[in-house]
Amino acid sequence: MSATLVYVLLGAALLLAAVLPRVLHRWALSAPIVLVIAGMLIGLLPPTRSVSVDPVALRPWIEHLAEVTVLVALMGVGLALDRPLRPRLRASWATWSPTWRLLGITMPLTIAGVALLAWGPLGVALPAALLLGAVLAPTDPVLASDVQVEGPTLEGDGGAVDEDDEVRFALTSEAGLNDGLAFPFVWAAVFLAAGAPAGGVWRWVGWELVGKVAVGVAVGVVLGWVLAQIAFRSRARSLRLAETGEPLLALAALLLAYGLAEAVHGYGFLAVFACAVTIRSVERQDEYHQQLHDVVERLETLLTLVLLLGLGFAFTRGLLANLDWRGALVGVLLVFVIRPLAGYVAFLGHRTRPGTAGIDRRERLVIGFFGVRGIGSVYYLAFGAGAAAFSEERWMWSTVTFTIALSVLVHGVLATPVMRRLEQHRRNSGRVHGPPRSAGVDG
Repeated sequence: MSATLVYVLLGAALLLAAVLPRVLHRWALSAPIVLVIAGMLIGLLPPTRSVSVDPVALRPWIEHLAEVTVLVALMGVGLALDRPLRPRLRASWATWSPTWRLLGITMPLTIAGVALLAWGPLGVALPAALLLGAVLAPTDPVLASDVQVEGPTLEGDGGAVDEDDEVRFALTSEAGLNDGLAFPFVWAAVFLAAGAPAGGVWRWVGWELVGKVAVGVAVGVVLGWVLAQIAFRSRARSLRLAETGEPLLALAALLLAYGLAEAVHGYGFLAVFACAVTIRSVERQDEYHQQLHDVVERLETLLTLVLLLGLGFAFTRGLLANLDWRGALVGVLLVFVIRPLAGYVAFLGHRTRPGTAGIDRRERLVIGFFGVRGIGSVYYLAFGAGAAAFSEERWMWSTVTFTIALSVLVHGVLATPVMRRLEQHRRNSGRVHGPPRSAGVDG
C-alpha cells in the first residue's frame, strides 16, 4: 500500500470522525460500528489484498497502542464523574454502592463464567481459559460513551443530570475501576501457564490482588491531590494553571500517575483513574475541569479512531482466521447471558441511597446488559500473551476480537434507543435525569 494512499485514508478517516457525531445523533447507530465497517471496507480494497494481519507478530505494537488509548480513556472517565468519593465519610462510600457491587460481584462472576465455559464444555486449557475470562470481564471506558456520563458538569448548566443518573454513573465508574482490577486475574493465568513465583497463592493474594491495587490507588490519590493543590491553590500565581486554563495538566497527570505507579510496582491503570477522580474532587465547580476533560476527549477520539479502523481492517485481513464455533459461542454467551445475568445478580437486595429514586428493575437490566467490551480486552490479551506462552493464543485473538465486534454491533445499535426509552420511563414516573443526550464519536 503506497504512502499516498495512507495519507488519503487517514484524511478521510479524520473527516469521518468529525462528521459522524452530527450525522448519527438521530440514528440508532453508533460511530464505532461505522468506523469498524469502514476499516473492513479498506481491507477489501485491491491495494491492501497483499497485507496480512498476524496479531502474534504485531503484539508489541498492539499492546502499546491499546495501553495508551485505555489510559487516556481512564483519565477522561475520572474527570467526568461528578459524584465525589470522600474516604473519611461512610455515607460517601455508600453513594458508590452500584460500583462496588459491579466490581465485587459482577466482575468475578463474569470471569468465572467465561473461564468455566471455556475450560469445561469447550476443552480449553485452564491457563488460557482463565486468561480469556480475565480479558473479557472488564467493561470498556473507550467505547461506551452512549451509556456513560457525558463529562464534568457545573451548577447552572444542567449539572445534576449525570450525578443523579445511577445507570450512567454505575457503568462509568465500573469501567474506570475494573480495567485495573482485571490485572490480578491476568497474572493468575500467567502464573498457571509459566509457573507460580515463590509464595504461590499467598503471593498472588497478598501482592497481585491486594498490594498492587493499594499501591496504585495510593499513588493516584496522592499525586492527584498534589497536582490539584498546585493548579487551584498554589501561592505562586504562575503555578495556578486553573486560572490560565492550561489543559495539558491532564496529560501530565496521566503520564505521571501511570509512570510512578508502575515504577513502584502498583497498577498504573488504577493510579490514573484515582488521580483523575482526586483532581475532580477539588474545586468541583471550576470550569477548568471541563477544559481538562476536553483535551483528553480529543486525544481519546483520535486514538479510538485509529484502533477501530485498524480492528475493522484486521477483520478482513486474517484476524478472525482462527475463529471456530467455540469462540463464537463464548462471545455470544458473554454478551447475551453471562454479563447480563452477573450484572442483574449484583443488584439483588440493593437498597436505594437516601434522597434518590434508586435503581429499579429496568435500570438493573440495563446496567447488566450494557457491559461493553472493547480496547481494554485487546490490551490485556496482548499483555498476558506476551508474559507467558499460551498454545491457544491465536484462537484467543480471534475469540476476543469477535466478541468485541459483537459488542460494538449489539450495544452500539441498542444503546441510543434503550437509553432514550429509559429516560422516558423516568419522566413518566417522575424520576427525571435531564435531557436526552446525543451520540459521540466514541460511542
